[in-house]
Amino acid sequence: MKIYTIGFTKSTARDFFGRLNTAGVKHVYDTRLNRTSQLSGFAKQKDLDFFLSKIGGINYSVDALLAPTADILSAFRKNEISWVEYERRYLDLLSSRKVEKHFDIDQMHEGCLLCSEATPEHCHRRLAANYLAQARTDVEIVHL
Repeated sequence: MKIYTIGFTKSTARDFFGRLNTAGVKHVYDTRLNRTSQLSGFAKQKDLDFFLSKIGGINYSVDALLAPTADILSAFRKNEISWVEYERRYLDLLSSRKVEKHFDIDQMHEGCLLCSEATPEHCHRRLAANYLAQARTDVEIVHL
């Protein structure tokens, strides 16, 4: 079973949609807190839903349960907390939200968690994928 993650920052639309199509992604789960910012370019929520469907026949949904809170995100961006602290708070948040009860991991095969960060090292999409993958032993997480 494969679960993908992807970020759109520092990516052209051609590269972004190309990576999704090449991987065979069937569904994009938008895990962003802010989905309508002008800074999102081609990845604004309404546009992304349209582009994914038309370009790749890919389904799209917003999964706010996987988004960080504004407080956690703001504290990290303002350097008020370290990445280690962000990670701890975010994982505690997922646990308190009991996200594993809201997501059928079997349905996420060939699905992709979306966030804005260019790479997964300091992004909650990696943490969310790892958290959800704990439910099974055969999950491969691929960062596009």
